[in-house]
Amino acid sequence: MKIRIKDNSVRFRLTQSEVAELGKNGKISSTTQFIDRPFIYSIEKTEDAELSSAFIDNTMVLKMPETMIAEWISTDRVGFDGQSGPVKILVEKDFVCIDNTLEDQSDNYPNPNLKC
Repeated sequence: MKIRIKDNSVRFRLTQSEVAELGKNGKISSTTQFIDRPFIYSIEKTEDAELSSAFIDNTMVLKMPETMIAEWISTDRVGFDGQSGPVKILVEKDFVCIDNTLEDQSDNYPNPNLKC
């Protein structure tokens, strides 16, 4: 799972296996280990109707409605967006890059812009 943060905007991007894990377990998380403490970012299934987020004990949590997760898994829908207080949230499938990259993209979704 990747995150991109800019000011009051947070974007989560998940690979195919991460989306499947979220659907199966209702939660997925990643950790960046800093010298003095970890920074954890996660997505958790909720019964709420809208995306929301929280930051508690070094953990950024995106709460994603169960209905959105089900739709995400079973369709070609790229992602969802929402607002949690002043923070704009975007969660989307991670596509293979069009340009060259050294990053392993074997689990990314096929990029629709690469089709002839």
